[in-house]
Amino acid sequence: MIYKRFQDIQLSALGFGTMRLPIKNGVYSDIDEQAAAEMFDYAITNGVNYFDTAWGYHDGQSEIVTGKLLSKYPRAKYYLASKFPGYDLANMDKVEEIFEKQLQKCGVEYFDFYLFHNVCEKNIDAYLDEKYGIFDYLIKQKQNGRIKHLGFSAHGELNVIERFLQKYGSAMEFGQLQINYLDWEFQSARRKAELLQQYGIPVWVMEPLRGGKLAGLDERYERTLKSVRPDEPIAAWAFRFLQSIPEVTVTLSGMSNLEQVKANIETYRHDKPLTDDECATLLAIADEMVGATKLPCTECRYCTAHCPKGLDIPDLIRLYNEHRFTGGGFIAPMALSSYDKGKLPDACIGCKSCEKVCPQQIKISEMMKDFSERLK
Repeated sequence: MIYKRFQDIQLSALGFGTMRLPIKNGVYSDIDEQAAAEMFDYAITNGVNYFDTAWGYHDGQSEIVTGKLLSKYPRAKYYLASKFPGYDLANMDKVEEIFEKQLQKCGVEYFDFYLFHNVCEKNIDAYLDEKYGIFDYLIKQKQNGRIKHLGFSAHGELNVIERFLQKYGSAMEFGQLQINYLDWEFQSARRKAELLQQYGIPVWVMEPLRGGKLAGLDERYERTLKSVRPDEPIAAWAFRFLQSIPEVTVTLSGMSNLEQVKANIETYRHDKPLTDDECATLLAIADEMVGATKLPCTECRYCTAHCPKGLDIPDLIRLYNEHRFTGGGFIAPMALSSYDKGKLPDACIGCKSCEKVCPQQIKISEMMKDFSERLK
């Protein structure tokens, strides 16, 4: 197992994410504890020492099962992370209540790592609002030794993360971002990682395989990669890409079965970062994958000057591209939750004034209609 130094401790470069544990009968809240126990045992035996859970994973059951399965090991054998569920605005005034319950659910007296969960457009104002006392409470728990290291995770846009760091950056010891070779440019992961670097904050990675999308590729892409590294599994390319980023400390993988655990641990037995040429090959594949569905907006903003509804068309196109490529998901709806109702895609009146000045000849009115349908 590769280990990375974080302050005065050694963390396994591969972390175990517990959002996608094996379940019974297709019921997300019904975790198959026996299967999960096998996975945990194999992971710990083979050097994984970082386990990441959260309040909402598996409808609240992940913290319980994770704590139960880890309790058979000495507390010093593993590092446990959980998060304050600020993705739900109803939780903002319940930080103490939730934190105490999380310790109870996990059966521990402290969290090694604790995060502001999912800093994004929807919750940034609330996270920054001192009336909720979230930051002050968590800092107090850190002073009391009940949180060893405080950080945050974020799916929000760059400007949102920047607002968070402008206020709390000096207290953040690590930041967890969605980084993979597909999102390196598509979701500005590169720029987000660079922002954390500016603050001197180590990077934790989530969604390294983009929810499994990068575990297997189109046959022609796989042929290209196999011609470069014949013995490298396709999924391993995603992890090797992350091994090529010096700022990355822990990469979390939400493993769902023992085979995935074994495969990922095999990858992390050795540090084999990509060469510059290999990175270029991989990123070219990512560009082609995204480009197959992406509308070619260059953000020239000619359109916005001609929109009678004042819509931020380039930003809506960007969110549409993400939503369409992903086939749904929460990123676009999350971002749009911060928009005024009159600025959403369904506010488009189809006048096509924007299309008359679009250098890329994008059929914007059709995009707006399709986006509205996809969001229903």
